[in-house]
Amino acid sequence: MTPNKILILGGSGFVGRALCEQLVRQHGGAAAITVPSRRPAAHRGLQVLPGLDMIEADVHDAAQLTQLLRGQDLVVNLVAILQGDEAAFERAHVQLPRTLAAACREAGVRRLIHVSALGVGPAAPSRYLRSKTRGEAVLREEAAAELDLTLLRPSVIFGADDQFLNLFAALQAWFPLMPLAGADAQFQPVWVEDVAAAILRCMQDRSTIGKTYELAGPQVLRLGELVKLAGRLSGHERRVLPLPAVLAKAQALLMESLPGEPMMSRDNLASMEVPNIASGTLPGLAELGIQAHAVEPIAAAYLRHGVSKMDVLRRGAHR
Repeated sequence: MTPNKILILGGSGFVGRALCEQLVRQHGGAAAITVPSRRPAAHRGLQVLPGLDMIEADVHDAAQLTQLLRGQDLVVNLVAILQGDEAAFERAHVQLPRTLAAACREAGVRRLIHVSALGVGPAAPSRYLRSKTRGEAVLREEAAAELDLTLLRPSVIFGADDQFLNLFAALQAWFPLMPLAGADAQFQPVWVEDVAAAILRCMQDRSTIGKTYELAGPQVLRLGELVKLAGRLSGHERRVLPLPAVLAKAQALLMESLPGEPMMSRDNLASMEVPNIASGTLPGLAELGIQAHAVEPIAAAYLRHGVSKMDVLRRGAHR
């Protein structure tokens, strides 16, 4: 049974929107969903969903977070960043879980579903993965006594509003050749709707407490293959030119220096040193009763009309 009162941190993001829509489809206005945001007006599409309340708040502020948690049955943490320096990763992936655990204790909320990432580990090669590892550790310490915790580790997530396949399609609309760093990096892409369904299943099933799930699709694909697929489905497939390590790092460094959030960073490149695939030693979507969807049939539906050159600039400016 789905809890009545649900707080979703990061609910206005890519996965959060899919989760909120699934919750409303299944329960109508029966479940009271709270989504904090620093800019609620920017998310009008969510505000029209019945039973959903968007509140202006800073979830990094301990007092505000505690107040948001009062009276809630369950909290989902989807807050994550892909780019930033050590301090930014620490704030989003470690300090926020620490603040959240303390706020849960203060507000009397035990049930927490936390979305982490495949590839975590103390010896992981990137700041992103190491900070995700520390965030998990913080919550596990609290879970030993105070929290009913479920951890989810998705692979790269794709879907109609993704910044992954859409980006590669947009780049191929612009450039006649695709020089590609990390072309051989392995991924097991998972559909955003499958991730949302997994979170919803964990909400409903208390037997998931104390477990870690790896959320991955049915196919292991190299980055170069995914780039070619995005180009073909959007109608402008280009030749992919894999870059050797030295040039790959140079490309990532160049992209970091461009205005706006970089499309690729040296930290992203470091993350790709670890295959982004399920280990097979932990439960996954199948154990949650979900049949994972393959990339091509889903991506074909949202890439088939092509992507304009201006989309590259819009995505760089977050518009």
